[in-house]
Amino acid sequence: MEIPQRPTRQFLGETLAIDSWADLKPSFEELSNRDIDSADALKKWLQDLSEVEAVIEEDLAWRYIKMTVNTKEEKLTESYQDFVANIQPEIAPYSDKFNKKLVASQFVNELTGQAYDIYLRKIRTEIEIYREENVAITAEIQKQSQEYGAMSAAMSIEVNGEKMTMQAAAAELRKPDRDHREKIWKLSNEVRLENREKLDDLFTTLVEKRHQIALNAGFENFRDYKFQSLGRFDYTKEDCFAFHESIAKELSPLMGEFQIKRKSQLRVDSLRPWDLAVDPEGNAPLTPFSGTDELTTGSIEAFNRVDGFCGDCLSTMNTMGHLDLASKDGKAPGGYNYPLYEIGVPFIFMNAVGTQRDLVTMMHEGGHAVHSFLTRNLELTAFQSCPSEVAELASMSMELISMDHWDVFYKDPETLLRAKKEHLEDLLAVLPWIAIIDKFQHWIYENPVHSTEERTAAWLDIYNEFTPDTVDYQGIEESKACLWQKQLHLFEVPFYYIEYGIAQLGAIAVWRNYKQDPKQAIEQYKAALALGYTKSIGAIYETAGIQFDFSQTYVRELVDFVRAELTALEE
Repeated sequence: MEIPQRPTRQFLGETLAIDSWADLKPSFEELSNRDIDSADALKKWLQDLSEVEAVIEEDLAWRYIKMTVNTKEEKLTESYQDFVANIQPEIAPYSDKFNKKLVASQFVNELTGQAYDIYLRKIRTEIEIYREENVAITAEIQKQSQEYGAMSAAMSIEVNGEKMTMQAAAAELRKPDRDHREKIWKLSNEVRLENREKLDDLFTTLVEKRHQIALNAGFENFRDYKFQSLGRFDYTKEDCFAFHESIAKELSPLMGEFQIKRKSQLRVDSLRPWDLAVDPEGNAPLTPFSGTDELTTGSIEAFNRVDGFCGDCLSTMNTMGHLDLASKDGKAPGGYNYPLYEIGVPFIFMNAVGTQRDLVTMMHEGGHAVHSFLTRNLELTAFQSCPSEVAELASMSMELISMDHWDVFYKDPETLLRAKKEHLEDLLAVLPWIAIIDKFQHWIYENPVHSTEERTAAWLDIYNEFTPDTVDYQGIEESKACLWQKQLHLFEVPFYYIEYGIAQLGAIAVWRNYKQDPKQAIEQYKAALALGYTKSIGAIYETAGIQFDFSQTYVRELVDFVRAELTALEE
């Protein structure tokens, strides 16, 4: 694959630098005032608007990337916040004007095809929910939600006189020494409890402002507003409730079985929170790589084995410096693949410390990256921006598809089997957690006026509904009560989480196809991702050779498949 170059701009100046709104305003004014006298003129206007969107989104992306790579550099945070506070609020009214200009055009009906149908459906929804008074509130929310990342990045513990990030501390919980694990867990918990009140206050403020946005837009609650804002046209809140029920009935009992088995294997009187990540047979933590160079080269090789195109994607990103994988002090938590719509080559951010979880994260974000490459040449930027149910299908499927090639990292066959088994168990275990977080969000925004005590009580009720009573929290009950604060999505991207559960079910189905016919499954996978958002979610899933289904019957079918694969690994 040749190293991509930024395409020649057809509308904006080649040397445009976005230092302030004044740099963008003339282009927005031109688009706003331009006469559209034919279908071709409308398409040209859309292409120019698409170019503007790509340039602006890429500028914001780099500001976010640089800020999260180094949260200690105040200028980087100020640059991002300046965009959010002083540029985005100016863009929003124009976006509304552009939406109205488009749908009012006498030539709009000549934009034919399902891709435009889906695009126009989204535009009309944006017009319906847009309120000018929400622009400033949205800017405030975006700025305040970033406080969560800064607070999380600042959290650390001290062990034997050395500072340890929370990511590195989590890796210590996989070590066989139980006393050591308990010490690390309790030190980490102390730090989280010290920040509990601040996070509660921050979340209360965010909920209040989000609720106001919903009221301003004519909705009863933020949940209903957000479903429209996210463009959830292909399923409803009732489908989410069905997902919750399916997971509670099919997965929660299985998690209880896993934990009872773990307790027996560990030979402990009670299973404690610091016992949940360690290998139950006493093996040392899986260490698939000893540095990010190994992670990079191994990932490229594994992706090449899956499909040459996939390997080329990672290799190109590495050459271009679009990988920042190592955990370090001052780096924001988490991991992401950030699309860069103008050049079409995304950026992967991680906090790798050498764990199996890091390997899976790299496979996950790499799947997102492949998706970005497959959609980079679609006609409009809007066609490249996929709903999360599709985006996460790309990433989660790659986690499973790549497993047959993890021998790149694990040379010993027994260790490889252990890594696969651990991943499949984790895959099943995360589904109840996704249901918990999603159901909690429904409660939060259906009951926006609540005390922290009521919030905690609701959290514990929901958590206990999905979680078997096999983990002993005696004496550390407070830690259980604030577990939700570890979930970044609640603070920064509300309601963006059930997509992981929906996509996880889809990914299992893709993997099942791959086990039967690898070549066909990969071709279907790539064909589905290459659609971007030019078809409905259901049609994209169908192209991938799978169902878009939350029913208990389907969930049971997929869970039984994974259980059978786990049994095969243990034989």
